[in-house]
Amino acid sequence: MLELNDVHSSIGKHEILGGVSLRIEEGELVCLLGANGAGKSTLFKTIAGLIRPWRGEISFEGEVISRKSPDRIVRRGISLCPEGRKLFPRLSVRKNLMMGAYTRYRDKKEVAETLREVYDLFPILEERSEQDAGTLSGGEQQMLAIGRALMCRPRLLLLDEPSLGLAPLVVKKIMETIEDINRRGVTVFLSEQNAGMALAISVRGYVLENGRMVLEGKASELAGNEEVKKAYIGA
Repeated sequence: MLELNDVHSSIGKHEILGGVSLRIEEGELVCLLGANGAGKSTLFKTIAGLIRPWRGEISFEGEVISRKSPDRIVRRGISLCPEGRKLFPRLSVRKNLMMGAYTRYRDKKEVAETLREVYDLFPILEERSEQDAGTLSGGEQQMLAIGRALMCRPRLLLLDEPSLGLAPLVVKKIMETIEDINRRGVTVFLSEQNAGMALAISVRGYVLENGRMVLEGKASELAGNEEVKKAYIGA
């Protein structure tokens, strides 16, 4: 479904990704592990078209998307839920969600159906639909960010650090919801510092260090890897 071959990306004059290659199959839930500064967010922004790779190729469902604009990548079926949520705090919950459907705004019936699906997934968002996004709790804001990313009906959802700054019970709920989203047919690529939780819900995983992939394998294998335990799980 998604394939990266020798992808190099820079921010300014600084190379962040130094030859990343990976593959994600349709229907998978795959996690990306790495410390702060490893390049996880840069990788996700590069896939989403927000950063253009200067070398290498990104393909989605057999089509090269490396040079496509972000809106065309969204229309192709890839949606990014960014680190830090990036909500519009003075807009209502509903208006934030509708911003996620901007590529589909002409199809009012389908947008309404998707909004209903998001509300079914996150009932609290329907309860607070007219409340300003900035007044929500951290966990509710993360639910809203994920809901907004789902409003374009992606086939591939990129989730960048969805548990960041959240209480353990909220993290558990978010991870359960990510599993539910995947069961509903959405392929998920999850970037997480909470390695134990991410590996528990994923089928496969990659480890990124200093902009390079250093490990990959089944989630169970990575969870049992001593280097991964010491570096990311704390064992």
